[in-house]
Amino acid sequence: MRLATKIEAILYLRGQPVSLSEIAELAGDDSFEVEEALLELMNDYAHRDSALEVVETPAGYSLQLRSTCQSMMENLIPAELGTGCLRTLAAIALKQPVLQSDIIEFRGSTAYQQIHELVELGFVRKRRQEEGRSYWLEVTEKFYQYFEIEQISQLF
Repeated sequence: MRLATKIEAILYLRGQPVSLSEIAELAGDDSFEVEEALLELMNDYAHRDSALEVVETPAGYSLQLRSTCQSMMENLIPAELGTGCLRTLAAIALKQPVLQSDIIEFRGSTAYQQIHELVELGFVRKRRQEEGRSYWLEVTEKFYQYFEIEQISQLF
């Protein structure tokens, strides 16, 4: 897999700005190579007709919706689920059952609040580990009904 492709996946799944050093650590590559691949990725997005763009912010690099498409988001994403919650929900659905600590490590500390919201809304179920301090997370029947799928394997 191309390094730029790995970085794209990292930025998408994190859903928040990620520092160069953290990207390098998650991609398993050195900062120089990651910086080169980031420039390649930014150039790719700049030259394609895409709703997304890769930008550098003071907090790090981010894959985000172009400002010209922001107004569409309000119509397409249900009010109770923001983009960050949706990304956290997707990570849980794809990896389930998954430890909450693994999701936090992968998505960042903002995932604590997102998981709390997803549990309150009934999309995710938490159950305590038999041994350990974290929780197992998995999607509920409401998730399948809400997104009109029978099982996760239908998505692939």
